Amino acid sequence: MSLHRTTLVKPWQRLAATVTAATLGVALLAGCGTDAADEKKNDDTPAAGGAFPVTVEHAFGSTEVSKAPERVVTVGYTDDQAVLAFGVKPVGMVDQYPNPAGQTPDINTQWPWVKDQWGDTRPEVVMKNGDAGPNFEKIASLRPDLIIAVYSEVDKAAYEKLSKIAPTVGRTKGEKELFSAPWQDNAVHIAKALGKEKEGAELVKGIQTKLDAAKKAHPEFGGQKAVALSWYKDSISAFTSTDVRGRLITGTGFTYQGEIDKIADGGFSTELSPERIDLIDVDRIFVINDKADTEALKKFELFNNLPAVKNGKVSYLLDSEGPAIGAAMSQGTLLSLPYAIDELVASVK
Repeated sequence: MSLHRTTLVKPWQRLAATVTAATLGVALLAGCGTDAADEKKNDDTPAAGGAFPVTVEHAFGSTEVSKAPERVVTVGYTDDQAVLAFGVKPVGMVDQYPNPAGQTPDINTQWPWVKDQWGDTRPEVVMKNGDAGPNFEKIASLRPDLIIAVYSEVDKAAYEKLSKIAPTVGRTKGEKELFSAPWQDNAVHIAKALGKEKEGAELVKGIQTKLDAAKKAHPEFGGQKAVALSWYKDSISAFTSTDVRGRLITGTGFTYQGEIDKIADGGFSTELSPERIDLIDVDRIFVINDKADTEALKKFELFNNLPAVKNGKVSYLLDSEGPAIGAAMSQGTLLSLPYAIDELVASVK
């Protein structure tokens, strides 16, 4: 089980090689001769439509998108889903969840909330979760006319390399710590890049209405302090309130254990030492793990001694297996959130 984002230690500085302008030029030139198989793979990828030109302000400056993009590459962990929500199928994306050996098609195109949108389209993988950074040469070979790098660790140097390939939109200006921007902001930000800012705002409003309805239907959530966690590398890793999982939990009415934010020091999660298990001594615990890690956690004595565990106030949510509720929560996108909200509420008994 992974936490589905790489660590927050400036991975771009660990790149073994850089992409020079000459390298990009060769890749782009090679891309001018369209491969028949590649053309067939992506010939059903529609242009974004919408109103153009648009200028998008982001953490690294501003980017003008002059016309509706036809070949979009996403290098943020969940940016592909935001793009899919507007009817655009990326030609390249990040492989966020490792695909089980021998399984096809890629699990990242088969979640219940994206399967219909992808259809038979099979995007290229331009980065795998845990890689030091995206494969710039592969991205260039895909001949994108727009690159989305929003829910991402892309820094200024990587942004500049991507911008040599195609207009690139970085994360929101307001995101002070990686992965801390509200899902609402990321959704509208990407929508604007596709010329569909109004449609993005409407989709966000619809999800917010669903959250508000869940909160109204379950006023008892408001009196409970909650936390989301995973068993990761033989220890408990708790998510912060600004992480997408934390925001979903508070969005349905729970109060989050904010003390975790302090020791996470800007990260989206933090591993808890045995001495700090008290931080998850709350009214409701949401565990996001697949079966093997869930069973390992249940053997951890300090966890078993928590009142919430003894009183059956734990929601065990499968991550990538079965209904994949954990994946829907972890992704926190326009497509996954409606599914995640329903399943999260149903898990509370």
